[in-house]
Amino acid sequence: MKTRIIRSDSFDPTKNLALEEYLTKNVVEDEIILYLWQNEKTVVIGKNQNYWAEVNAPVAEADGVTVVRRLSGGGAVFHDLGNLNFTFIVRKDNYDVDKQLSVIVEALAGLGITAMKTGRNDIEADGRKFSGNAFFKSDAGWYHHGTLMVNVDKEKLGTYLNVSKSKLQSKGVKSVKSRVVNLKELNEDLTIGILSDELDKAFGRIYGSEPVKIDYSEIDWDEISRLRERYLSWEWRKGRKIPFATQVERRFPWGNLDIQMKVEGGIITDAVCCSDAMCEDLGEGLANDLIGEKYVEGEAFWDKITEMVNKYDI
Repeated sequence: MKTRIIRSDSFDPTKNLALEEYLTKNVVEDEIILYLWQNEKTVVIGKNQNYWAEVNAPVAEADGVTVVRRLSGGGAVFHDLGNLNFTFIVRKDNYDVDKQLSVIVEALAGLGITAMKTGRNDIEADGRKFSGNAFFKSDAGWYHHGTLMVNVDKEKLGTYLNVSKSKLQSKGVKSVKSRVVNLKELNEDLTIGILSDELDKAFGRIYGSEPVKIDYSEIDWDEISRLRERYLSWEWRKGRKIPFATQVERRFPWGNLDIQMKVEGGIITDAVCCSDAMCEDLGEGLANDLIGEKYVEGEAFWDKITEMVNKYDI
């Protein structure tokens, strides 16, 4: 398989997400791309999350933090220049999360850090999380991306994100800061540049092919500008709000689910479903499934939701 690498030269999250989407639309058969990128003072929320619930918006805006929404599911994360983001981009037939994660693990092993995958979307070292992962699938390409905390300002993690108490309690910890670790705490000489170079080398070893750098002249920057318009838009970033008579929330083993509904004559006529579940199709799909259904209360409602959710890959 042909391995290709590219590093963004921008710290603008809307440009970086647009480039990620562009690469995913244009990846070819028997090719895998490793894309490395950084954002400056940014909160990135999952496709199905509720902006208003996940982000401490007044504080973020006052501090000049950019809030963006990505294509993949999962939860909100804070990025600064102490964080390195990676994306593996490939066609469906060659998509292999375990193999892709082994690039991260091998790169860190070369730096004297023992890491391991925990659960579906975290990587830990020293019993603490330094990387959260999320996933996106399209007819063109699939991607798997994540964060690598090298020297992130952990105080800001608790400042800009509203992490639900139920989520923290389910993990048996008191705060988001207590369950994360900077890789620099485990290797004091580590820098973003050193880690990036080690990732490139591990990528080549795992896939048995010397990575080829993607030249910026190969990129259609007009298309990047068009894709970026969505990431900049209010509608995409913050989502729509509806007048609703009922709001319900519950935590499942796969994540939180917050449902807002407009109910008329006992029938659900509109709905917004927000979740940090990994499935990027869940929010819109479940909302559409609910419209036209009779509204019931209590456990009967959650039984109905459980039945609906079973068809999604979560």
